[in-house]
Amino acid sequence: MHIDAHQHFWIYERREYDWIDDSMVALRRDFLPADLKPELERNGFQGCVAVQARQTLEETRWLLELAERAPFILGVVGWVDLRSPRVRFELESLTGKSKLVGVRHIVQSEPEEGFLLQPDFLRGIAMLEEFGLAYDILIYARHLPVATEFVGRFPRQRFVLDHMAKPPIKGGALDAWARGIQGLAAFPNVYCKVSGLVTEADWQVWKPEDMRPYLDVAFRCFGPSRLMIGSDWPVCTVAGPYARVMNLVKDYLGKYSANEKEAVLGENAAAFWRLKRQEKQVRD
Repeated sequence: MHIDAHQHFWIYERREYDWIDDSMVALRRDFLPADLKPELERNGFQGCVAVQARQTLEETRWLLELAERAPFILGVVGWVDLRSPRVRFELESLTGKSKLVGVRHIVQSEPEEGFLLQPDFLRGIAMLEEFGLAYDILIYARHLPVATEFVGRFPRQRFVLDHMAKPPIKGGALDAWARGIQGLAAFPNVYCKVSGLVTEADWQVWKPEDMRPYLDVAFRCFGPSRLMIGSDWPVCTVAGPYARVMNLVKDYLGKYSANEKEAVLGENAAAFWRLKRQEKQVRD
């Protein structure tokens, strides 16, 4: 089963999505399951994992409602305030929502470079294993050393790195990012999403060869058994159509075995987020 491991839905409101600036005017509209489903089907994907875009419990609950109505949404990575003294109550309020598979915080936007190591945030992360939830790490390349220290404190917690930590593809820098990826990948409980690369390149003129050095590093460090393909739809559409974005990784996988391809295209996501039961539901 092929799974798009990273995409978003939203009902657009300018105030709520002020990060969508004039360079991304095409994103200033609603993006809902009915918009994504044809893209998945045309490109051979049977399911997806929806990831939060706003840091509200209301959005998390809304995404879970969408997932209940659309079987191809196999899982939801939502948000809870991991720093709150009420975090246990908030997690308990979501207990029983079978498609909640993980949580995420938009760490890349936090002004504190060491945000991941704040004591109140660490206390919240420490609860996730008890609730069977993974954690998505959304950071820039410069945060990789802190992220490495962070994951080292939680050897049993499942982590997945979003967008390969947004490598500086447009500028062509590689070495510092690659060292950071190598350090983070040394922890076997950390997976990585091969997603979001096209928006780190030049949106107008990017070519697959621009991404290959970065893909080489990710595949060398994590290996095909800990990588999962993701589109970052609809954000990715500012740099290219869904098919071109996904074919970037599909074509790169041409040199790998059939089993390794299937792992990256869906099996790793199903195993990481424990999507077996939902997968059966979709097949039925």
